[in-house]
Amino acid sequence: MPVEPDLSPQDLARATAHGLSQDELRRQLAILRAPAPAVTLDRPCHLDDGVDRITAEEEESLLDAHERAASAGRATYFVPASGAATRMFKALLSVRSRAPASRDALADAPDDDAKTALRFFDNARRFAFADDLDHALRARGRSLADSLDAARVGFVLDGLLQPDGLGLAERPKGLIPFHRYRDRARTAFEEHLVEALALATPAEGPLKLHFTVSGEHEPSFVEHLERVRGPIESANRVRLEVSYSTQKSSTDTIAVDAEGRPFRTEAGELLFRPGGHGSLLANVADLARDGADLLFVKNIDNVVHDDWRAPVVRWRRLLAGRLVVLQERLFAAARTLEKDPSSAAQGADILRSELGLTVEADAGAVRRALHRPTRVCAVLRAEGDPGGGPFWVRGRDGRVSPQIVETAQIDRTSPDQQKIQSAATHFSPADMVLGLRDHHGQPYDLPAHVDPEAVFVAEKSSGGRALRALEHPGLWNGGMSDWNTLFVEVPPDIFHPVKTLTDLLEPAHQPAR
Repeated sequence: MPVEPDLSPQDLARATAHGLSQDELRRQLAILRAPAPAVTLDRPCHLDDGVDRITAEEEESLLDAHERAASAGRATYFVPASGAATRMFKALLSVRSRAPASRDALADAPDDDAKTALRFFDNARRFAFADDLDHALRARGRSLADSLDAARVGFVLDGLLQPDGLGLAERPKGLIPFHRYRDRARTAFEEHLVEALALATPAEGPLKLHFTVSGEHEPSFVEHLERVRGPIESANRVRLEVSYSTQKSSTDTIAVDAEGRPFRTEAGELLFRPGGHGSLLANVADLARDGADLLFVKNIDNVVHDDWRAPVVRWRRLLAGRLVVLQERLFAAARTLEKDPSSAAQGADILRSELGLTVEADAGAVRRALHRPTRVCAVLRAEGDPGGGPFWVRGRDGRVSPQIVETAQIDRTSPDQQKIQSAATHFSPADMVLGLRDHHGQPYDLPAHVDPEAVFVAEKSSGGRALRALEHPGLWNGGMSDWNTLFVEVPPDIFHPVKTLTDLLEPAHQPAR
């Protein structure tokens, strides 16, 4: 189907102003009309076949490697934090829309949302925002204690959710109070500042952190940082250098209607939509160009209370140490190959022993395989937890490499592919350490290592009309498909994401005493 007749000069001019080239528009339309094929799974990554286990004998040397890198100022702490907290409060928003009269009304309701609301109501004093909620309710005429005793469900939910109360459902997740301490509560954002102290503080110079946020919420993050940074800096004798970025408009994508035509607003203009978390690769690339070297990456909601932080910090240090040691071996092979092209076989052996990759012992092929960004990714034993999984994937060139694969990327109609998927033993919590610079200290060209066909196409709607939406290759999936990747099994006690409000009642988010 021809593309050009569907795009007017006004469309092209508006797209150019938005940061999208004509070629990119046409590429996106072509994908939406004929989606790229699914990935081809070769087999799951299992222990000793794509998944490494750190032994007790290795730990000391890996911790030393992390310490060398952190002390030298190589580490930056990176957190995607643009997500809103709406999903956390989805059940409570649903229940509030029904105007429940009392706690008994919740107890009698059979649905999961009511059960979640009942659990919140029965444990309201245990949440880190309980004092703030009490103040909000007192401003409305009753204390939290009185409201709970009188079972005034709607009154409490209004104080929690309404804009003239706490309005928590409208905040970014990073600014939700997660954990209660003796003197105050900490938000998820502040918990990341504390964790970064143990992971990325250099011997000299500032501790560098970067958060991706939405433009509308960036001022709130800046204001919150200014309230909490003083005590953190003085107690730890460190200076925080916190930067922010937003998703670039040039990474937005267009959509098509049911007939495959560009989707248009009521005003007749092309609809531009955020291109998914794969769009953040541009932000990572900017950090690399600005000097970032080793990047600790973790989702905003995967933090724990201080009382449970020790194993989290230890394992993240081990992951970083594993990356440093891996880089040292790959960099040594790259330098040797530069001096002696006949050492290609040695380089191929290192790629096979370190990463499980089979590369032809040709100087050009080995050089390309060595000269790629590197990542060490935590994986956990799969026990019904969400998230992409580690698989050996066969590329279009026939080569097999370890990848993080989402369910949406797998061919649901293929019994063979479904069988491989069902045999998976691990999943990825998106907790990883990235190596962004080569053995000469130069940043890698990250866009050059993306699989442009590993996109996501989803059925969405706008204004009551159905559309097909395009998302860029996922940041941890197609966005890093051509990276040198090592998966390392970690224990479950380092993974405690907060997807729903009542997750904050789990032990890792409560004081141990």
